Amino acid sequence: MVSSITNGIKVSVEVFYQIDFSRPKFNEFIFTYRVNIENGSPYTVRLLARHWHIFDSINKHSEVKGDGVVGRQPILEPNQSYSYVSGCNLESELGYMEGSYTMERISNGKLFTVDIPVFTLEATPKLN
Repeated sequence: MVSSITNGIKVSVEVFYQIDFSRPKFNEFIFTYRVNIENGSPYTVRLLARHWHIFDSINKHSEVKGDGVVGRQPILEPNQSYSYVSGCNLESELGYMEGSYTMERISNGKLFTVDIPVFTLEATPKLN
């Protein structure tokens, strides 16, 4: 699991390779990831949007932008957390993701960016 804190908001990500749904012979590698967002700030905040960068080891890069996460724009009071699970498909067994959330302080409408830490998508652990 990896974590980062931006403006009092902690984002933690845990990755799972979905071997039962992947088809390596057809270059289809399926991953799910669980994100936990903890509001350690003194403000009530709303997650408005997401922006992901997805990198595949075959030198493929894609971006995903959209409102909220998994169809929701959760509101987090101070000391509250929100978790969700989503997924990603790669054409190789190795890649990584990183990104950011656009959040809003409910009290004054101020927008700010929260970093999503870089996390590895790895189908089979490699030994050095």
